[in-house]
Amino acid sequence: MSNSLRQEITIKASPKRIYDTLLDGKRFSEFSGAPAEIDARAGGAFSCFGGMITGRTIDLTPGRRIIQAWRAGNWPDGAYSIVRFELEPHGSDTKLILEHAAFPEGNAPHLESGWHKMYWEPLKKYLGE
Repeated sequence: MSNSLRQEITIKASPKRIYDTLLDGKRFSEFSGAPAEIDARAGGAFSCFGGMITGRTIDLTPGRRIIQAWRAGNWPDGAYSIVRFELEPHGSDTKLILEHAAFPEGNAPHLESGWHKMYWEPLKKYLGE
């Protein structure tokens, strides 16, 4: 469980707008095209992509940081990883830094491409990029 990945992307939206979109079940569903339920409080549970991704939000810094205990439905029982979204103003854009750590062995290639396909590409489109 020592695998990790890091991605940096620039999105043409404010940190607050991205933060709010990632933590709002309705907005998340709109950009992802799949059902999502998100309790936007530290300690709150979330379920995205119709339950394929579940977990709890561990810590929040409004408009700046989201840290979640995150798991995919096809992982072994009890296997959770840590996902950290850092949002930094970059002119009129936002630099989003994703750190995903401690996921089960062998999942890096799928997660590496999955973040782009399931999160970044539709999120950019949703936010008007």
